[in-house]
Amino acid sequence: MEQLAERIAKQDQRALARAITMVENDHPEKLALLSAINQRKQGSHYVGITGSPGAGKSSLLDHLVTHLREQDKTVAIIAVDPTSPFSGGALLGDRVRMHKHFTDEQVFIRSMATRGSLGGLARATKDAIRACDAYGFDYIFVETVGVGQSELDIMKVVDTTAVVLTPNSGDVMQVFKAGIMEIADLFIINKADLPGVRQLKNQLYDMIHMVGYEQFEPRVIEAVSTNEPKGFDKMVRAFEQHRDYLETSEAGIKKRQEQLKHEVYDLIHDAVYKDVVHMVENDEKLLYELDNVTDPYQLADQWLRAWKGAGDG
Repeated sequence: MEQLAERIAKQDQRALARAITMVENDHPEKLALLSAINQRKQGSHYVGITGSPGAGKSSLLDHLVTHLREQDKTVAIIAVDPTSPFSGGALLGDRVRMHKHFTDEQVFIRSMATRGSLGGLARATKDAIRACDAYGFDYIFVETVGVGQSELDIMKVVDTTAVVLTPNSGDVMQVFKAGIMEIADLFIINKADLPGVRQLKNQLYDMIHMVGYEQFEPRVIEAVSTNEPKGFDKMVRAFEQHRDYLETSEAGIKKRQEQLKHEVYDLIHDAVYKDVVHMVENDEKLLYELDNVTDPYQLADQWLRAWKGAGDG
């Protein structure tokens, strides 16, 4: 595992792809690999791109990557896709919009299936981000499935969260009701060459003031992702401003501490879940209870007691 992590740190993309596959497939030595990777972090900037389906997130990201490459920045994209109910794999339709970057050695694109994960994020997303960080990319973008209450999980894995909206879509009220206003560090009005931009901007500013941010107030950026793109200089400056805030303010440092705490909780939750499942699947007595106990609360309590008892022994 140390050798694989070292290859990643020396910018071997095949090693990076292999490591992410091992993480996704729960390789027996996954924790050793991730620990080795974590020791080689190089300070990438993690940016989450979220928004309603049809907001143009993939097209926006495609032009953003082009803009960053013109500045000689290296980029990784982790695109979290819905899982196919038939194959169990990711539905990769949006990735075709990024076809021109596939041959660029300084751009790494990886699609990950949600596999039923809550929050619209693949369970292994954070681990994949860490692997890309060890590789040394300047920016790591995480593009999520959509927007909604469950999408709040994105704030746990990225530094900067950008919410993409479009004029006349009615998204802004849904964003407000879903609680996304509180976790957005930047609002991007995509397709800003369409009518209704001024109205959307006014709605966003009204809601920003309604929320009353005490520290970092989100910026609102207009963008056009067509043959004549605009707004990407301002977008990158907004990313950099938010990163400066995270690294220099007390609130920013506290946010990163909260992210670390949630990550530890998630790791514990995952380990306990796997341990209980393994115990139940290999104990005929516990499986027998499925036929005799219909109360899930009672069954959960019995299995947890059995798990705790096995641990005490």
